[in-house]
Amino acid sequence: MAQALIPVTEARARILATLVPTATEPVPLAQAAGRVLAENVVARRTQPPADLSAMDGYAVRAVDVESVPARLRVVGEAPAGGAYEGVVGEGEAVRIFTGAAVPQGADTIVIQEDMERYDDIVIARESSVPGRHIRRAGLDFTEGATGLLAGRLLSPADIALAAAMNVPTLSVRKRPRIAFFSTGDELVRPGAAIGPNQIVSANNDGLAALIAAAGGIPIDLGIAPDSSEAIRATARKAAGADMLVTLGGASVGDHDLVQSALVEDGLDIDFWRIAMRPGKPLMFGRYGRVPMLGLPGNPVSALVCALLFLMPAISKLQGSDATTPRTTLARLGRSLPENDRREDYLRARLDHVPGELPVATPFETQDSSMLSALSAADCLLIRAQEAPPAKAGDVVTIMPLRE
Repeated sequence: MAQALIPVTEARARILATLVPTATEPVPLAQAAGRVLAENVVARRTQPPADLSAMDGYAVRAVDVESVPARLRVVGEAPAGGAYEGVVGEGEAVRIFTGAAVPQGADTIVIQEDMERYDDIVIARESSVPGRHIRRAGLDFTEGATGLLAGRLLSPADIALAAAMNVPTLSVRKRPRIAFFSTGDELVRPGAAIGPNQIVSANNDGLAALIAAAGGIPIDLGIAPDSSEAIRATARKAAGADMLVTLGGASVGDHDLVQSALVEDGLDIDFWRIAMRPGKPLMFGRYGRVPMLGLPGNPVSALVCALLFLMPAISKLQGSDATTPRTTLARLGRSLPENDRREDYLRARLDHVPGELPVATPFETQDSSMLSALSAADCLLIRAQEAPPAKAGDVVTIMPLRE
């Protein structure tokens, strides 16, 4: 079953094109951070609701303090959260505190440091102009204004803004439920007894952490033995999930059973070979109603492919537009030979240089079995298919792994 290698960008686009965002649910503000907004948020009030003082001082008419020193009579007080109900007239001042409404007649605030008070008389030592130290009504937002747009990953600042808009509950996308399992008789879970020909599986726990970090709900279906019946039985447990992910067995070798086992059970394959390193044997299709992503069994390949394909898929399932991994520029730390026809993702250290681009230095050993190198990496250095030789100091594209 031969298939041409397809580029990374095409593979990601084909995956995303098939995905439909999850349903919505209302959540209180305290639970909404890190969720993706499903509906625009519209302000239910104007903020500030009136002209407010931005400083402690005296509310006066600017014309009365054009020439200083100016003598004014204190006729009242406006505490924070309160107001002076009268009208400030010629030669009058109202003691005012930060956050209090500016009384009628006044059009400026003289801060208290620029005033000298003697009982009910104040002497202005500094002049002022209309509007100084006043926060105008609606400075932040007005009632009916759209403050947050659907598709936004909600930050703590967004939650605070929604609260200020008097919106106690937000409509967000449900967290996608991502079911996954590994395959292989040679695999055991961490802490279990290890046979003479077995290895500890790192994929399930690593993938669960990635899914949770991306905003999904990980559903760990365990490790399926190397038999078609066991693989089908495990995959069927994903019914009702928003996506199924398999780890290992996506190729077409004698012992790579996922394709053959699930094709017999209705798997419709879109593609299964990607022009990238690490991670060429990556499969995507639909298993019944569930989109299915088949990741390589090699743990480094699995995590790199999950970063490039699964995380964007989880973003799409949540209704987010942020479906392209973030990249930036750096300078190459050591020379590299020309690349072949597979896009390369090199694990690299990133050194920051004040005022300049950071320096990305690929590790000498890029063996895809080395989780220690991936853990130590600050970024993935991306080399295009058939890229020419690169010299130290050249500008390169990187995908940051740490914020």
